[in-house]
Amino acid sequence: MKTIQILFMALMTIYSLKVEAIEYHVSVNGNDTNKGTSAAPFKTISAAAKIARAGDIITVHEGIYRERVNPINGGTNKLNRIVYQAAPGEKVTIKGSEIINNWKKEKGSVWKVVIPNSFFKDYNPYSDVLVGDWFNKKGMDHHTGEVFINGKSLFEKSNLNEVIESKAYPEALNQEASTHTWYAEVDTDNTTIWANFQKFNPNKELVEINVRESCFYPDQPGINYITVRGFTMSQAATQWAAPTAEQIGLIGTHWSKGWIIENNVVSNSKAVGITLGKDRATGHNVWMHNPKKGGATHYNEVVFKALQIGWSKETIGSHTVHNNVIFDCEQAGVVGSLGGIFSEISNNHIYDIWTKRIFRGAEIAGIKIHAPIDMLIKNNHIHNTGRGIWLDWMTQGRVTQNLIYDNTTDDIHIEVNHGPYLVDNNIFLSELAIRDWSQGGAYVHNLIAGKIEVRHSTGRNTAYFLPHSTKVAGVSEIYCGDNRFFNNIFIKDENGEESEKEKENQSYGLHGYKIAKYKNISSGNIYLNGAKPQEGETNFVVKPNMNPVIKIEEKGNEVFLKMNLDPSIFDVSTSIITTEILGTTFISEAVFENPDGTPYVLGTDYFGTNRDKNKPLPGPFEKNKNGLGIYEVW
Repeated sequence: MKTIQILFMALMTIYSLKVEAIEYHVSVNGNDTNKGTSAAPFKTISAAAKIARAGDIITVHEGIYRERVNPINGGTNKLNRIVYQAAPGEKVTIKGSEIINNWKKEKGSVWKVVIPNSFFKDYNPYSDVLVGDWFNKKGMDHHTGEVFINGKSLFEKSNLNEVIESKAYPEALNQEASTHTWYAEVDTDNTTIWANFQKFNPNKELVEINVRESCFYPDQPGINYITVRGFTMSQAATQWAAPTAEQIGLIGTHWSKGWIIENNVVSNSKAVGITLGKDRATGHNVWMHNPKKGGATHYNEVVFKALQIGWSKETIGSHTVHNNVIFDCEQAGVVGSLGGIFSEISNNHIYDIWTKRIFRGAEIAGIKIHAPIDMLIKNNHIHNTGRGIWLDWMTQGRVTQNLIYDNTTDDIHIEVNHGPYLVDNNIFLSELAIRDWSQGGAYVHNLIAGKIEVRHSTGRNTAYFLPHSTKVAGVSEIYCGDNRFFNNIFIKDENGEESEKEKENQSYGLHGYKIAKYKNISSGNIYLNGAKPQEGETNFVVKPNMNPVIKIEEKGNEVFLKMNLDPSIFDVSTSIITTEILGTTFISEAVFENPDGTPYVLGTDYFGTNRDKNKPLPGPFEKNKNGLGIYEVW
C-alpha cells in the first residue's frame, strides 16, 4: 500500500510540473528533419503542426510556403493555445498553388500545358466540380481549379473554342480581365490546361495553378484554441460553402472553438476566404441529395442534428476574426453556418468579392452568417462585394460601426430572423441599403442613404433561442415589423427613383413597412431628399428638398466621407437609447442586451465619441460638421 502511495505521489508531482512552452521555427531554408529551433528550423509549417502542443508557438520566417497546413492539435483554453505566427516584420506567404512554367504555344495567344495527374497527388481541382446546396452554375460546370498570372485569376470557360475566342464576359465587373481565360480536360493519366494569356508569354511571367483545397484548415473538427496571425494566404481551390455542408475555406476553423484569425491578408479563394463553419456529420449538401424536401426543412434538421451532438457555447464558436484584409474571393469573404456562434468579426477590410459573376448562389456576400447568436460584427470596411453583410436565420447579435458601400445587391440583408438583433452606428450607402425579411430588430443612429426592402410571409419557419444560448425556444414564420428605428438619418439618393421598384416593396425611408403585420416603433429620425417616414410616425424631421450630396473618397488605405448637412435638420427630440427603451421582441420575447446580460446604453457614436446625454444627434456622428463636412471613416 505504501509503495502505491509513493508511486501516486510521484506521478502527481510529474503532472504538476510546469511544462515550458516550446517555440518552433520554420524557414524556407530549413529541413523537416531538424529540431525546429531558431538555429535548426523546419522547412514546412506542416512539420511543426504535427508536433505542436497546447501553449506552443510556431514562428514562420520570410518566404513562400506552398502547402496546406492541417493542425493536428489545439490548445486547451484561451490562455493556453497554439499560436501560428509570421515572424515580426517578415512577409510570410502560404499558397495553395504551384508554379507552372512549361507552357507551349497552341494558337494565337492560347497556350497549353500537359501535367501528369500524379502531380496533384490525392486531389485534382481540375476534375472537382464546384457544387452544393443553393449553388447556381449559370449553365456551365465550374471547377475548383484556377489559373493565375501575376497573382490575377483567369476566367474559366466550358470548352477550348471559347478560350480561343475569349470574348468579354458581359456580367464581369472587369471586362478586360474577363478576356483572360482557361479550360481544362482530365483523362486517366494527364490534366491538360489551355489558357489565353492575351499579350503575355506565360513562361516569362509568374503563372500558378491552385492544387490544394485550402491553405490552413484542420481535417478533423474540435481542434480548438488556435491563433493564426500575420500571414499572407492565397490561391486555394475551395469548394462551394453551403450552410448545409462542411464549409472549407482558404482558412477555416472546422467546427471548433476559440480561434483567433488576425492581421492576415486572405485572397484568391475560388469560393470563401475565411470559414467559421459546421462539420460534415450534421449533413453535407443534404438538399441536393434529397430535393423532395424543401431547403428550409433540411436546414432545420441540420440545426437539430447539431444540437444532438452538443452544439453550444461550451463546445463551438467564440472565435475572433480581426484586422484581416480579404479580397478576390468569388463566394464570400467570411462565411459561417452554426460554427460562428458567440464570435466577433471586427476591423476587417473586405472588398472585391464576387467580381467575375460567372456563377451565382445564395451564400454570396462580404460576410454571410447563419446563426450569428451573440455575434458582434463591428467596424468592418466592406465594399464591392455584391452584398455587404447577410445574416440568415437565427440572428440574435449586433452589427455596429461598419462602413458599407458600392455594393450592387444590398449593404445588409437580414433574412428570416426573429430577434433581438441590434444594427447601430453604421454607414449604409449603396442603392439598396437594407433588405429586411425579418422581425424583431433595432436600427439606431445609422446613416441610410439607400432604399429599404420589406418582405414578409416567406413560407419558412425558423428557430429562435433562449437568450445567449443555443437552446431553441421555438420556431415561427416571418410576418415582418416589430422593429425599432431610433435616431437614424434616411436619405434618398439624388438619382434615386421610386417607380417599378416601389412595387417590390423597396422605398426610401420607412413607409414601405405599411405591409408589415407587426407595428414598428420609431422616433428621432430624419428624412432627407424625398425619404419618407412610416405611417403614424411622430417626432421626426422631414426635409424633402434637402440633398446632402454624399460622396466616398478613397485615398490609399484611408477613406473619407463627404456630406453637406444643414444644422436645422437636427431639430428633433432624441435621447440615449437603452435596453429599457428598446423593449422586448414579440416572437422571441427577449430583450435587447449585451451578451453578458448587461443592458445596452448606446452612448457613443461611430468613432467611439461620447454622445450628448440629453440630446444626442441622429445619425452615426455625434459631432456633425455644418455645411460640407469631411469625415475620415476608415
